[in-house]
Amino acid sequence: MASEADIPDDLLGRARAGDAPARAELFARCRDRLRRMVRLRLDRRLQGRIDPSDVLQDAYLDYARRFGEWVDRPTLPFFLWLRLLTGQKLVDLHRRHLGAQMRDAGQEVSLYRGALPQASSASLAAQLLGRLTSASQAAVRAETQVRVQEALNGMEPIDREILTLRHFEMLTNEEAAEVLGLRKSAASNRYIRALKRLKDALGEWPGAA
Repeated sequence: MASEADIPDDLLGRARAGDAPARAELFARCRDRLRRMVRLRLDRRLQGRIDPSDVLQDAYLDYARRFGEWVDRPTLPFFLWLRLLTGQKLVDLHRRHLGAQMRDAGQEVSLYRGALPQASSASLAAQLLGRLTSASQAAVRAETQVRVQEALNGMEPIDREILTLRHFEMLTNEEAAEVLGLRKSAASNRYIRALKRLKDALGEWPGAA
């Protein structure tokens, strides 16, 4: 799962110079991270109707068309720009399929250069409990999932968002800080606080260890 630092300078240079295979490889190196973001932020009402691969395909077409814009004016690091393009495709799909049923935009964190759909507490809890419980603990898992969702919902929106970015999307602290328009120290402190609060909450319940 490539981070910005894992993208070779020569690959980025060839892509900037117009090398089409290099541009395709750039996207491929970021595909797993983008897929993780889409899965987390795809509204649960659309799961089963929309496949993350379809979102990535739309994002790739937009990326291929607009890469020159980023080359001419790279106002964001490459991956964050690509993540933003992909997130915009996800927003468009939500609007198309849900319309007025979309979550109130006022509930979303105002992200750097535009808001992406929130990762729901149900999606985050399912990600956590997929690793924390076994199939034989289904009853405990169901009860624990509700409590984890309550803990997540009790957080400030920006703390829940930075937990999503760092712990679930696996962005670096620098990337998360840029997305949220925070200083790196502030982003790090918020992440540590949010993670501790969630770990403390999980430690109180059976089936969490």
